[in-house]
Amino acid sequence: MGFDLKNIQDSKKPSGFDIDKLLKTEIHLFANHGFSNKKKEAFYTELNVLLKSGLTLKDALTISIEEQKKKKDKERLQFILNSLIEGRSLFESMKLKKDFSPYEYYSIQIGEKTGSLQKVIEQLADFYKRKNAQRRMISSALSYPIIVLITAFLAITFMLKFVVPMFEGIFQQNNKELPSITKFIISLSNYFSSYFYHGLLVILILVLVGLISKNKNWYRGLRTGILMKIPFVGEFQRKIKLAQFTQSMYLLTSSKVAILEALELTKKMINYLPVEKALDKMAKQLLTGKSLYESFKNQKIFDSRMSSLIKVAEETNQNEVIFKRLADQYNEEVDYRAKLISSTIEPIIILVLGSIVAIILIAMYLPMFTMSNLM
Repeated sequence: MGFDLKNIQDSKKPSGFDIDKLLKTEIHLFANHGFSNKKKEAFYTELNVLLKSGLTLKDALTISIEEQKKKKDKERLQFILNSLIEGRSLFESMKLKKDFSPYEYYSIQIGEKTGSLQKVIEQLADFYKRKNAQRRMISSALSYPIIVLITAFLAITFMLKFVVPMFEGIFQQNNKELPSITKFIISLSNYFSSYFYHGLLVILILVLVGLISKNKNWYRGLRTGILMKIPFVGEFQRKIKLAQFTQSMYLLTSSKVAILEALELTKKMINYLPVEKALDKMAKQLLTGKSLYESFKNQKIFDSRMSSLIKVAEETNQNEVIFKRLADQYNEEVDYRAKLISSTIEPIIILVLGSIVAIILIAMYLPMFTMSNLM
């Protein structure tokens, strides 16, 4: 059962996935006063239970409002309830609030259009439950390496800006030929001291440009391209988005939405430029008469195993089952890669930063040992 896509309006998409967002927004290393993923998990879980028990949507929201402890959370849900009373749909009510993502309110729209709202809410609860579990795992694994990284960076900055110049003065007084490694570190320290504030200014400008241009395609494409080249991070990002893509397609196909319409809606849900471009091309190819398998096969962002399973799905008319299997597989792979990153990043950071500090210390003390031997 399909529905008219003309009634669906495009919305501005939030910033795409990157490593900064992974560490701050998704993992919530800092306090979040909005409608966090943890709150969303609790909200959708409770709403699902209430709807399953036979309550109407308005009654379920009323009970959810009473269960909220914070005033802002009550006001947020009360706005949705008031909007429903005024005659708007749940999709329209959620879309008016910035606390909900396109993935959520377009999913809700599917549920309302296809009469499977309770099922969609159950899947959203499961989605955020899995997402929060991954977030907690990554957060606990990365907290210590991040502290080590910041501490080591400050220590290296202090050594290059203050300690090395002090040793340089001692070396100049003795007027001795310095080892090559010492000359290199001193040159690096001088360069660092000269351009320290310039570097801070460049970083500040880049951050401001990122904040201003975060929704523009050129910036999203540039950021995604850079992240894709970073070992572990780029592939991890891609797997997360493929997991979201297959989960969205499962949601749509299980609601009996036509494939072409499902691709259009998924493009609105997934905030990842390579997938969005691929879905645009796939939609055009489907309109020219190509099969879903052929359109998948031509897109490099998708794995070959996905194309193979899509071919099976078309031949057996089991799109829902195949997308469910793919969603489970990608979610499991995301969990595995998160554990892999957490187990490898800490020793790598310690090894690299420890080596840098050791090189600086050796470069500074080597001339002193030489002078001591001469005396």
